Amino acid sequence: MARDKKVEMKSMIKSMKDMVAAFLRSEKLIASLESKLAWLGSTLPYPFNEEVKGIASAIESPLGDMVVFNVFYEIFTLCTSIVAEDKTGKLYHARNLDFGLFLGWDVHNSSWIITMKLKPLMVSLDFQKNNKTVFKSANLAGYVGMVSGVRPGAFTLTMNERFSLDGGYVGLFEWILGQRNGWWMSFLTRTVLENSTSYEDAKDKLANTKLLAPAYFILAGNKSGEGCVITRSRVSALDIWTLDPEGGVWYVLETNYDRWKDPLILDDRRGPTMRCLNQTKQENLSSSAMYNILSTKPILNKLTVATTLMEVSEGRIETYLRECPDPCSPW
Repeated sequence: MARDKKVEMKSMIKSMKDMVAAFLRSEKLIASLESKLAWLGSTLPYPFNEEVKGIASAIESPLGDMVVFNVFYEIFTLCTSIVAEDKTGKLYHARNLDFGLFLGWDVHNSSWIITMKLKPLMVSLDFQKNNKTVFKSANLAGYVGMVSGVRPGAFTLTMNERFSLDGGYVGLFEWILGQRNGWWMSFLTRTVLENSTSYEDAKDKLANTKLLAPAYFILAGNKSGEGCVITRSRVSALDIWTLDPEGGVWYVLETNYDRWKDPLILDDRRGPTMRCLNQTKQENLSSSAMYNILSTKPILNKLTVATTLMEVSEGRIETYLRECPDPCSPW
């Protein structure tokens, strides 16, 4: 896959390096940074460290470049994830992947540079053991963690970044200093998709495993009421917002803000998402309705790389590359 996407991956990496070079303005500093990032790659847990090395080798790229690509989801993302249940008890899980915040604005094309570079890297993956599907994912070529996935018949899973003072930068610094008992969040989601066989087991691991960065995990199972948003600090679950269709809670959603706090006034995607769901109504819920909700501005914005729709009962995952026509919010 990396070889097939070699040109696109190297183009994305070049854009990232150009931004770093413009900021640092020192070849010595850049060379030092690349060396340190290559070292960081060697400290990643197995099998992720070997996979990152293999991908770097396949596209003939410095290891440090691939390490940056595999850790920056922890820092530069804004996303919207929804789990909703229709009147029959069928669960729908959908998300917009918004990627590339503050990573270069193209004035001429009114777009985020890295966001545009990432769109050709979106891939649909089928992970198999002994010729049998274990899980499916919508992901970025070269990114060894998982941002969205479905384990057919068991659960669906997405992750969103959570902003906190005790955030990914702190966890990364601790990792560099040798304190490595926390999980990279996208490595945890992949491990859960690989190994957990039930909604409850996945929920337990996502709620209780120590992380390097705070996160939101959005999880749905295969029967009525199995859906939740897990709000995580780096060490524990702060809140688990669960579906309760009998009590009138037929959907849960997450953007990038704790549900008990108001979102940033310049980035309120939660309010529009709730209004769209309420106007759609539970009896009209469908995959196409979820797609339409995620196509509504500013839920759809200039950072949106793709929209992914998942249904656990069919083990189905569909992903659509997105464009947000002007006028459109930058995030």
